Amino acid sequence: MTSHGFSTTITDGVAELVIDRPPVNALNDAGWHALADEIEKLGAHPEARVIVLRSEGRGFCAGVDIKELDKHPEKIVSVNAGNYRSFRAVHRNPLPVIVAVHGFVLGGGIGLAGAADIVVASEDATFGVPEVDRGAMGGGAHLQRLFPVQKVRMMYFTGEPITAAEAHRLGAIETVVPRAELREAAMNIARKIAAKSTAMIRLAKESLNGIEDGNLEDKYRWEQGFTLQAYSEKDSAETRRAFVEKRDAKF
Repeated sequence: MTSHGFSTTITDGVAELVIDRPPVNALNDAGWHALADEIEKLGAHPEARVIVLRSEGRGFCAGVDIKELDKHPEKIVSVNAGNYRSFRAVHRNPLPVIVAVHGFVLGGGIGLAGAADIVVASEDATFGVPEVDRGAMGGGAHLQRLFPVQKVRMMYFTGEPITAAEAHRLGAIETVVPRAELREAAMNIARKIAAKSTAMIRLAKESLNGIEDGNLEDKYRWEQGFTLQAYSEKDSAETRRAFVEKRDAKF
């Protein structure tokens, strides 16, 4: 395990990256940049043919470290860049990326899942974007890659999460399995891909990215401009302070 809270192994062509940063797998500024570096490195690794991204602990990923941003709001620009780079590293990776999620999938966790090629989930997984309640923006572009437009807006405006079963019904999830079977479900798919011609799979990934409707990275950068604008509002600071102090925000 690295100091940034994740580890990587490569076995029979399957690169497995595991996030483990208790208590909620929320990465700090340095962590997001390190994650991007690692995913990019795996995409260029001569022994890797497919990537599986998953987590240990209570949930997949709670996004950014709100406590760090409460103390250092000036880091938002760098954190934004780290998020952007990590999501791009997944979406634009030359290799297919399978994301296996469990428990809470929030904020940056949505970005990673929304950027993925294939998503598998455990029965206890929930997907949410509490950005409005954290005084920030972002995640809508990646959420919209998973769910229909009106569902995205319902989730975004209310902050209310949806279940793995609902996500599967909406077509975002390849399969939903018991928590104990999640890793194997992801690895089974990864092994099927790893058995194919790597040259053909790489061409397929680039080809499929090219025919997507719109540029995911450009849309996310548009959103991030509004995060910076949000941080200029006094309500934004109040939401982070309330989160840290475990109380309701007052507007």
